[in-house]
Amino acid sequence: PEDIKNLNRDELTDRLGSWGEPRYRINQLIQWLYQRNAAHWDEMSNLPKKLRERLAAEFMLRSHTLTSKQGSGDTTQKFLWQLHDGAYIESVLILANPGLYGDQSDRHTLCVSTQVGCAYGCKFCASGLDGWKRNLEPGEIIEQVIATERWHAAQSPISETPSSARLINNLVIMGMGEPLANYDNLVKALKILNAEYNLGARKITVSTSGLVPQIRMLADEPHQFRLAISLHGATDEVRSRIMPINRKYPLKELTAAKRAVADAHGSI
Repeated sequence: PEDIKNLNRDELTDRLGSWGEPRYRINQLIQWLYQRNAAHWDEMSNLPKKLRERLAAEFMLRSHTLTSKQGSGDTTQKFLWQLHDGAYIESVLILANPGLYGDQSDRHTLCVSTQVGCAYGCKFCASGLDGWKRNLEPGEIIEQVIATERWHAAQSPISETPSSARLINNLVIMGMGEPLANYDNLVKALKILNAEYNLGARKITVSTSGLVPQIRMLADEPHQFRLAISLHGATDEVRSRIMPINRKYPLKELTAAKRAVADAHGSI
């Protein structure tokens, strides 16, 4: 069965509609998935038992397993997740902009992965040391956000963590892997997070080592996701030495693609 978080609202509406379910069930289901961080079908208490049983038969409700965490509550924290197939990925929670008078940070950015391993061989990055294994599915990208929220809720007393509270208010796509090499799955995941997790497109930044065709595709997207480019060198000579992708897409082409995004979205 497919991970239910691989499906967007329209796809879920079509599926449940074919089962004869009323449309309001979609809102209930999506709330459990993206607002209440459900990890098990039985948690969805306002869905009829027969519907939960059919959902369980048709879909997987996968949750990443937290195998280790580095960092304390008031610093950057690194999460090591185990996926359903035994592969490992990392997410990093970054706290910034501390409030006045010692208050907690008001900006929580999660850095998420898009691939298991990486094929691009940048000299300064450890993600590709063991090569590229596979792309993450949309649901596996999304689940890094939901699993982090689930972890956060477990750290605080219920009275201090209302169901409407969200930890993460910024997202950067610069974890393991080259995000734009997994373009379709990435964009679908981001659109779901934008619509259902209620994270604004301008609070989502996609980082790339310089895949020019996909940068131009991103410029054509109606959602104004931000773009970050990992340069690490001011000349083609330096950049090609440490980032093999520059040999295919040198700085002139990269700069032109960057301008296309800026023209389309107002900034990068």
